[in-house]
Order: sequence, then structure tokens, then C-alpha cells
Amino acid sequence: QVQPVESGGGLVQAGGSLRLSCAASRNLFSGSTMGWYRQAPGDQRELIARITWRHDTSFADSVKGRFTISRDNAKNILYLEMNNLKPEETAVYYCNTAPPSRIAWGQGTQVTVSS
Repeated sequence: QVQPVESGGGLVQAGGSLRLSCAASRNLFSGSTMGWYRQAPGDQRELIARITWRHDTSFADSVKGRFTISRDNAKNILYLEMNNLKPEETAVYYCNTAPPSRIAWGQGTQVTVSS
């Protein structure tokens, strides 16, 4: 199984929080820089956060200060803590390597933020 499995999405009110998880294969995860992406209806998929194997992180300006990315290298799990969510952040959230592997897109997890 190359594709990671994302979970943790759901419906949340504006200003709320969610924690996403991504379970990846060791082949995909080990040693890789990993990223969280999102795709809103009608929009292109965008990288919003990335973390290196050594836990160095970077974020898109739109989420900086509100989202936190982390990883458990022993368990091959990637996390995204999202706070103060906005309605415009309604999207399907995916994890993949950064830059992404074309064969490693999973189903994603839907995040819906109500106003």
C-alpha cells in the first residue's frame, strides 16, 4: 500500500479546531519530507505545511500561526493540528511527500468549516 490514509476530518464551526492524522507506509515516510495539502472545490491542490525528517517545519502564509505539523517517525504517522479554522478552509486534506509523489495520493479527509 503506497497511498497514505488520512483521517480526523469532520464538520467544525468557524474558530474551531481539528487534528488530522496520516498513516503512511514506511517506504513513503522514512527519510522523507512530508506535507499536508488541501484542495477546495474548483481550486488546485495546495501545499499548506511541510516537515522534514528532522522535524524542521514550514507553512503557507495562510495557515501560519494557526496550524502545526508534526510527525512520529517511529510509527510513520503525520499530524496536522488546525486551530481557528475559517469557512474558506473547507477542503479535502491530503498528505504526501513534499514535493508530492504522483502515486501516493490517498483519499484525503474532508474538513468542513461552517460559518
